[in-house]
Amino acid sequence: MKKLILLVLVSGMFSCKNTAQNTELKTIQDNIKNAKPVEVPIENGMAKAYFASGCFWCVEAIYESVKGVEESISGYAGGHTKNPTYEASNTGRTGHAEAVEIIYNPEIVSFDTLVDVYFASQNPTQVNGQGPDNGSQYRSIIFYQNEAQKKIIESKKADLASKLNRIVAAEVYPFQKFWVAEDYHQNYEKLHPENRYIQGVSIPRLKRFQAKMPEILKKNH
Repeated sequence: MKKLILLVLVSGMFSCKNTAQNTELKTIQDNIKNAKPVEVPIENGMAKAYFASGCFWCVEAIYESVKGVEESISGYAGGHTKNPTYEASNTGRTGHAEAVEIIYNPEIVSFDTLVDVYFASQNPTQVNGQGPDNGSQYRSIIFYQNEAQKKIIESKKADLASKLNRIVAAEVYPFQKFWVAEDYHQNYEKLHPENRYIQGVSIPRLKRFQAKMPEILKKNH
């Protein structure tokens, strides 16, 4: 009987501790969502935008096929931990999602169009993931750097929700910081075309997007 009482007490202590930790993490994430956005200055005529939409291998390749995009970099954003790693992000406890940094020429492609690319290249109603990838680290997030970008995102999200008559899963976050992922993640689809995930998931996703918006693609794509 004493052992049973002790077990119940210990179980209750851990339950309370976990509840407190979850509440604390939720508060931290809420603070991130309500923070003042950081605006990244245009450098050498190039602007930057940030998106999370499932596996960054897929998203990186999608944006690099778009005219006006100079480079797409895989990384992590939206969370509360510093210097996140792939292993840590995969636990879902960092608050970060796999994300991409898009370096683009605003004279050729607008932020407005990049948001269109975002919604056209995913299942907009899937929560916490895309395709076979599930978990908060794969959730959909669009990051804004100023009020003008926020209005564009919210307007397009509302229009899409109305068109689909469904809730659009993408969260809208003020941009804070982008953490570049490990070197082996960069240009992964391009460097590993034989990979089974790339062949079975990434390339089909890229082709589905390209069929929707052929007019904005680079000639060699």
